[in-house]
Amino acid sequence: MGRFLRKLLPFGVYTGFDSDNSSGDFSEANHKVPEMLDLDPHQSKRTGKHNGETEIQENGIKRHRTSLPAPMFSRSDFSVWSILKKCIGLELSKITMPIVFNEPLSFLQRITEYMEHIYLINRACSHADPLERMQAVAAFAVSAVASQWERTGKPFNPLLGETYELTREDLGFRFISEQVSHHPPISAFYSEGLNKDFVFHGSIYPKLKFWGKSIEAEPRGTITLELLKHNEAYTWTNPTCCVHNVIIGKLWLEQYGVVEIVNHSTGDKCVLNFKPCGLFGKELHRVEGYIQDKHRKKLCVIYGKWTECLWCTDPTTYETYKKSEKRGGEQKKKSKINSFFPSFLPADDMPEVQDTVHFIPGSKLLWRINCRPPNSSQMYNFTSFAVSLNELEKGMEAILAPTDCRLRPDIRNMENGNMDVASKEKERLEEKQRAARKERAKDEVEWHTRWFHQGTNPYTGTSDWLYSGGYFDRNFSDCPDIY
Repeated sequence: MGRFLRKLLPFGVYTGFDSDNSSGDFSEANHKVPEMLDLDPHQSKRTGKHNGETEIQENGIKRHRTSLPAPMFSRSDFSVWSILKKCIGLELSKITMPIVFNEPLSFLQRITEYMEHIYLINRACSHADPLERMQAVAAFAVSAVASQWERTGKPFNPLLGETYELTREDLGFRFISEQVSHHPPISAFYSEGLNKDFVFHGSIYPKLKFWGKSIEAEPRGTITLELLKHNEAYTWTNPTCCVHNVIIGKLWLEQYGVVEIVNHSTGDKCVLNFKPCGLFGKELHRVEGYIQDKHRKKLCVIYGKWTECLWCTDPTTYETYKKSEKRGGEQKKKSKINSFFPSFLPADDMPEVQDTVHFIPGSKLLWRINCRPPNSSQMYNFTSFAVSLNELEKGMEAILAPTDCRLRPDIRNMENGNMDVASKEKERLEEKQRAARKERAKDEVEWHTRWFHQGTNPYTGTSDWLYSGGYFDRNFSDCPDIY
C-alpha cells in the first residue's frame, strides 16, 4: 500500500520515494525579485553569446531557458481511477502508474525550488534588527511551498545515490542534494551562499496517510537556515500537504498545520497557521500567525496566502481590524451562507469560494509570489525557476557528477516529448536499481552515501542528515553507476 500511495503524490507530498515495483519597507516599486526571464531590464537588449552557446548579458549574467523542449503531454485521457478499477483484489504495491502522471523533474530538483525566493534569505542577512530577520525567514519558509500551487504532476522517484547540483552566480548560491536512503526514502540537501553569508540544509521524509479520496503527508525532517554574519540558526518543519481527488475528479492540494520557526540564538519564535480549506473554501490557502520573543510577547502578526503574498502588521492594529471585521461580518453571515449553499461542492471537490486577503492599512509586504511564464500551463505549471532546472548546456556533462538528475534518460526523454522511450527507460532504471540492491544483499555489502552522513542536528538535537563536504572538489571517481 505504501509504495502505491507514493506513486500518486505531487510535490510537497511525494518526497523522493523510490518504488520496488513501479516503473511597507517593502514594495514592488522599490524591490525587484531576481527573474530568469529578465535579470536586468536595463540591459535586456544588449546580449551576446558566450562560448558560442550560452546567452549572456553585458553584465556577465547568463540567461536561462524560458521554455521546455516539448509541451506537456495531455492527461485528459488518463485517470488514476481507470487504473485502480482494473486492479480490484490485486496487491496495490504491484500497480504501476503511467509516466503521463509525472513531470520531467526528479524530486531532488523539486527540493531545489526552495531557492526560488532566495532574495528573502539575502534580505534576512542584511537586516540588523532580529525581528526583521525573522520576518524575512518566515516569508522564505512560506515561499518554499508556493511553487506547489497547481502542480499536480508527480516528480520522478530519485534513485538511491542520485544527486542534483545547482550553482546560480546571479542569485548568489550553490546547492547539492542526494538520495541518501531507500528504506525509508530520504532526500538530503545542502546550500550555501557564494558570499559565505548563509547555510541552508535539511532532509525530507514524510509520513503518508491514505484517507480514501485524499492522501495526506505529515512532514518529517528538519529544515535549518544559518545566518553566519549574525551567528543565528533557524529551524522549522514544513506544513502538512493533502492531495484531494486521487481516485476521481480534478486533483487539487492544500497545505495545513502549524509551522514553528525557532531562532535558536535569540529565543524568538514565529508560529504560522496554514489553515485548512473550511466548509465553504473561505480559509483556502490562508496563512496567519505571529512572531513572539523569548518571553512570549507578540511582536507582530503575519497574514496572507501561501499562493499569493504575505504581510505583517503590529498586534494592536491587527486585533482592532479583526474585531471590526467580525462586527460587520455578523450582519451579512446569514445571507452569505444562503447565497453559497445552492452551489455547495462536496468536500473533496475543488472549492470555488476563495476569499481574497483583506489588506490591513499600515501592513508591510513581506513576500509576493512570482508571476509564471505565459505558457506555464503547457509546461506542467512550472515557474520560470523550475523551467531552468533540467537545462543541460554544452560542456556541462563533463563537469557534473555521473549521478546528476540532468543525466537521467527517462526524465530527459520525457522533457523532449519522447514518452514511450521515457517509459521504457524508467522501467530499465528501476530494474537496474533492484538488481544492484539484490547484488549488495548477496555479497553482504552495505550502501554508503557519498556526500551526506547521518548525524545530529546541532540546534534541535534530533537525528539529521548532514553534508560531509567535498562535492564541489569534483572528485567523482567513486560515484555509483545508477543510470
